[in-house]
Amino acid sequence: MNQTSENNPQQESKQPENKSFSMIKTVQNILFAGLISATLFTLWTPNNIFSNQLFRETILNIELNQQQQFLPSATPMPQKRIGIVAGHWGNDSGAVCPDGLTELDLNLRIATLVKQYLIEDGYTVDLLQEFDPRLSQYTAMALISIHNDSCDIINDEATGFKVAAAASNSYPEKSNRLASCMIQRYQSATSMQFHYNTITADMTSYHAFGEINPDTTSVIIETGFMNLDRKILTENPEIIAQGIVAGIKCYAKNEPVTVEVTTAPITPAPQ
Repeated sequence: MNQTSENNPQQESKQPENKSFSMIKTVQNILFAGLISATLFTLWTPNNIFSNQLFRETILNIELNQQQQFLPSATPMPQKRIGIVAGHWGNDSGAVCPDGLTELDLNLRIATLVKQYLIEDGYTVDLLQEFDPRLSQYTAMALISIHNDSCDIINDEATGFKVAAAASNSYPEKSNRLASCMIQRYQSATSMQFHYNTITADMTSYHAFGEINPDTTSVIIETGFMNLDRKILTENPEIIAQGIVAGIKCYAKNEPVTVEVTTAPITPAPQ
């Protein structure tokens, strides 16, 4: 062992130098790697690497996609349900003209068109008979019962339409608003006059008003007299239906109205 050391003095002197050199080189490598990392980090800033518009849009799309993954799925808006009663349907013919035209014929044709137009506008519609079992506690945004007035020749004043809400109602302000909407929009669509002074107790105490759920706003409309208004009722029922639909949509969308209904004159029902 001693001989070996004596014969290789240079080897013993180089070992510390090699160790020092190796340590210095390691430190240099670490510093160099750190410098490179710092330089790259400085370069990779939003103002540099993403200065290109395409890159910015790409990153934006990625962020939006990530956000959308955590958003709840859209819930479809519930459809607005409307009940339409075709007066006398399933019970009797209603008023009858000498030539055989019945009130039921007119009511059902108009009610069917109203249903069609409302469905096209995205509403859910129930077409109901006069004494439909579904009327018991029926719940909807609104219920409209469609009727027509007598075919008898009364006088020149027997023309026009009538609209009435329940005489007693849990929410009279809603019923009055629906009636106001119906009167104004129907009159505008048909150019017919509102025959307010012949509204009867049969209308304000209409049986369905007491059968449906109190939260359901309802009115009854007599769309015209089957004698003097016969032409528009039979030849242009789509205009009649459009007037009713406009009144319903006025109420559903809370549109402004200039007609205000509170308590209409009531004519005693015929005995």
